[in-house]
Amino acid sequence: MIGAQILLECLKREGVEVMFGYPGGQVLPIFDKLYDADLKFILTRHEQGAAHAADGYARATGKVGVCLATSGPGATNLTTGIANAYMDSIPLVAITGQVKTFLIGNDAFQEADVTGVTRPITKHNYLVKDVKDLARIIREAFHIASTGRPGPVLIDIPSDIQLQDTEFIWPEEVKMRGYNPTYFGHPGQIKKAAKIIAQAKKPIIYSGGGIITSGANQELRELAEKIQAPVTWTLMGIGGFPATHRLSLGMLGMHGTAYANHAIMEADVIIAVGARFDDRVTGRTDTFAPGAKVIHIDIDPASISKNIRVDIPIVGDAKNILGELSEQLKKAPDTSDWIKTVEGFKKKHPLKYKDDGRLKPQYVVEQIYEATKGNAIITTEVGQNQMWAAQWYKYDHPRSFISSGGLGTMGFGFPAAMGAKMGCPDKVVIDIAGDGSIQMNIQELGTCVCNKINVKVAILNNGYLGMVRQWQELFYKKRYSQVCITSPDFVKLAQSYGAVGIRVDRKEDVRPAIDKALSTENTVFVDFHVEPEENVYPMVPAGEAINRMIEGLA
Repeated sequence: MIGAQILLECLKREGVEVMFGYPGGQVLPIFDKLYDADLKFILTRHEQGAAHAADGYARATGKVGVCLATSGPGATNLTTGIANAYMDSIPLVAITGQVKTFLIGNDAFQEADVTGVTRPITKHNYLVKDVKDLARIIREAFHIASTGRPGPVLIDIPSDIQLQDTEFIWPEEVKMRGYNPTYFGHPGQIKKAAKIIAQAKKPIIYSGGGIITSGANQELRELAEKIQAPVTWTLMGIGGFPATHRLSLGMLGMHGTAYANHAIMEADVIIAVGARFDDRVTGRTDTFAPGAKVIHIDIDPASISKNIRVDIPIVGDAKNILGELSEQLKKAPDTSDWIKTVEGFKKKHPLKYKDDGRLKPQYVVEQIYEATKGNAIITTEVGQNQMWAAQWYKYDHPRSFISSGGLGTMGFGFPAAMGAKMGCPDKVVIDIAGDGSIQMNIQELGTCVCNKINVKVAILNNGYLGMVRQWQELFYKKRYSQVCITSPDFVKLAQSYGAVGIRVDRKEDVRPAIDKALSTENTVFVDFHVEPEENVYPMVPAGEAINRMIEGLA
């Protein structure tokens, strides 16, 4: 087989059903073989869209997402999407073309050192120099991307390697010296953790994206119910514990619920699972949970004690460790007084907004939840729209909330919705967007319409780059510098691509518009003209402790 055939045969054996990408000169041999391949290829309108679509596909399905681009600008256009997947630990394999091996380093046309560029934002990357290594490299790439703490792997394939032939040998096993992730926790550490939990008066479980990656949502729920501990989560952990459960505290951190922030600051034991104590969660680290012993469960040893000092580290897979921990807990702590305290926090500091008859973005999100009965996959862009989607839609199931956490990438939500819909065609997929973010990758309307990928987009249109404007209002004396944006007529724009556009200006028209969008067999943009200067609350100002929140009514 030639290299291009080896690549496609390997993808088939890895179970790849769909790939997102864009052609170009240095991947022509691959695209020639794709012509006859039994593999669904989605031609996006931009390589960044391809990377985000592969990312959304991976988050929605748990499988490895795959994207393909040519050399030079094609490869560099993927880098934002690769960095996004890296920050959020998403399994992705990015394949790029490269100039011929004898031209590398000569500044050839459309040459870029993509392995050098992506080294800091990939779990691993490869430049293929011999076609005999190609099958092994592809096998390794999928293994690395999907095991341990997942992440993106890039394979850079020069165009002459794609045309050279060799005997195809499929490596049945992957053995890599120096790469052996730990899946089972140390028994002694698990026993220590069980002992501390049994003695706790005010335990709290703090869960992150590792719960979803591991598929540990059932084990998390069983532990929480066994020890009667309230559960809070990160943005990436949304859906890992049912939001409608009585032990749920919602998201914590900068724009988390006030009651989650108060509760974690009062806790005497924190059981952190698959989370990394991000700065958006902790606020000022020197004031974070001062009276708590911290148990930290994570598959990545480098994440433990990186930001917050940990008393009991347990390295391994969350699903395995939570199951073991539940078995070790012979006696549950008495948390009855603690639960009453937490209930008091909930009553005193509820999520709220001023319902004055005007069209509020929070109301739009609430109505999307009511209309979908909580069964949709929600993707988001980044900014105020993202936080309102996290706060006001109740997620009871894993892989139902897809958002850019670590990198905070505007333009992520729409192509991610495309990928999620390709992976879960029977699910309703809705991107909750801002009028700024949606324009970052709006060209993917063409991809959706051409491929009949019927996603719905709810644009919370306030005429601003909303989150930046909020900061300028609160901390820069309302000096609105470069945040007022003029948007196109989104209805006409959607129609020009062959999609459906709906405009909503009044509160009473919100639900009918959502119902119409959900019943329409096409991609739909719903342009909600919401209150321009509505703010996201609660809000922890930068550099403050997380229980020092601004809780004002917008």
